[in-house]
Amino acid sequence: MADAALAKKPAAEAEQDLTDGFNLIIDALKLNGLTTIYGVPGIPITDFGRMAQAAGLRVISFRHEQNAGYAASIAGFLTKKPGICLTVSAPGFLNGLTALAHATTNCFPMILISGSSEREVVDLQQGDYEEMDQLAVAKTMCKAAFRVLHAQDIGIGIARAIRAAVSGRPGGVYLDLPAKLFGQVMDTQKGKQSLVKVIDAAPAQIPSKDSIKRALDLLKSAKKPLIILGKGAAYAQADDAIREFVEKSGAPFLPMSMGKGLLPDTHPQCAGAARSTVLKDSDVVMLIGARLNWLLSHGKGKAWGEAPKKFIQIDIEPKEMDSNVEIVAPVVGDIGSCVSALLDGMGAKWTSAPADWSKTVSTKRDENVAKMAPRLMNNNVPMDYHGALGVLRTIIKERPDAILVNEGANTLDLARGIIDMYQPRKRIDVGTWGIMGIGMGYSIAAAIETGKPVLAVEGDSAFGFSGMEVETIARYKLPVCIVIFNNDGIYRGTDTNSAGSDPATTVFVKGARYDMMMEAFGGVGVNVTSPDELKRAVNAAMDSGKPTLINAVIDPAAGSESGRIGNLNPQSALKKK
Repeated sequence: MADAALAKKPAAEAEQDLTDGFNLIIDALKLNGLTTIYGVPGIPITDFGRMAQAAGLRVISFRHEQNAGYAASIAGFLTKKPGICLTVSAPGFLNGLTALAHATTNCFPMILISGSSEREVVDLQQGDYEEMDQLAVAKTMCKAAFRVLHAQDIGIGIARAIRAAVSGRPGGVYLDLPAKLFGQVMDTQKGKQSLVKVIDAAPAQIPSKDSIKRALDLLKSAKKPLIILGKGAAYAQADDAIREFVEKSGAPFLPMSMGKGLLPDTHPQCAGAARSTVLKDSDVVMLIGARLNWLLSHGKGKAWGEAPKKFIQIDIEPKEMDSNVEIVAPVVGDIGSCVSALLDGMGAKWTSAPADWSKTVSTKRDENVAKMAPRLMNNNVPMDYHGALGVLRTIIKERPDAILVNEGANTLDLARGIIDMYQPRKRIDVGTWGIMGIGMGYSIAAAIETGKPVLAVEGDSAFGFSGMEVETIARYKLPVCIVIFNNDGIYRGTDTNSAGSDPATTVFVKGARYDMMMEAFGGVGVNVTSPDELKRAVNAAMDSGKPTLINAVIDPAAGSESGRIGNLNPQSALKKK
């Protein structure tokens, strides 16, 4: 397309040193250090993908745009740079849109770049190939959306997208590139001058001194303080400061699922195994990069007990304060700056949290850990969730540098509490939406962005949303070990259809062999039926670094309806009667 565009120019113009939209987009991305693209090739972006690869960018081609989008979103979380997802127009754009909305909801910086039909045809609704007003649709789903119509504006368009994605509260950005833009030509020197290197894209936002004093005064007065660490705290990469602050405070801390590992789950102050106790009995709660949404019962109700609570919240977004309950001590700023300011304000003579409260929490935690231990050591055949997760818990302890990807219902809920994490940003999962289908996209991006081995622990239902990407994992020879907890269905594989011969709506093919999918693409497939077999298979996979899929046969009766959030699943009023 680029050569054809140049060939159509008059002879005098052809003798000039010209560039085009293809090259300007590539140069703009490279100028800003964005060197990996996740996407699916097709009209009108096929040639762009080829040219980007030839220019030294890494272009990872997926089998479905939604999975490419999830990869880009988690790349943003892991690197603090916007992950780039590239899609074709209309249907491809819509496939990527779920991931863009997911990135925005979870505050992951991501840019969805989609080719589109020409404005003059779309605006008159004349029925162009894959015609859609993509910009209008995207605006409702992301932090910002832009369209670039002229080659000389490509640099500004990409700069605005980068800045919007990472500044303030990070999120998803849409960039609309009509097909004609790619082939537009302009003078090379002018094109180079039109590019923008984004400076200080996410500047520090310093909290006010009054807010720091207010927060520390409240924390100091607490008899039963609690610190909750969310995925925003993990994203901030202020790991040393957060650890120092938590330890100096002496308060028990509760990590949300993607906040696990900021301090090890085995840390003496960790209250993960005493979650119910600390939520119910605490009097002052400090939220660091965590929101009082459904994952924390909105900060009220039975889970929080009857003891009155006072909340301190650290967040970069002022509108987050008082979203569900009164925030007595709001601290607005970026987490790194806020935690550093808190440390400075504590001084050398800070008094740790009351010893009797710490002892109460640690005693409850130890009791719960001891109660769970025998269940994690069973070698039942068929396996239950606890026996299988007990094996994986030990493997992660022995390989703390590996990245754990986790999704499902029971597979997710139980793994979150059973598998301890030891380093930050090593556990990535479904996030705020509790979405299904992130597994393979996350695994691919985690392997590529970090170079670390990946262990993906999947429910059989969750795996179905992105399972074809095992071919992508095999094609790029990524060090990803997928473990599918296969209990023949959604929640359980034992439901029956009392009204006919069709399978129950939650039941899958009995005895399915997911491991053969990986074998079909040249990877390693293993079928296991006991915790001992699972342990040997996962260790072999992690040692080899070869793409591996392990079909872990779980008792079909294991599991509960909707995992631990069954209360969100409405029941028929007639059924209740």
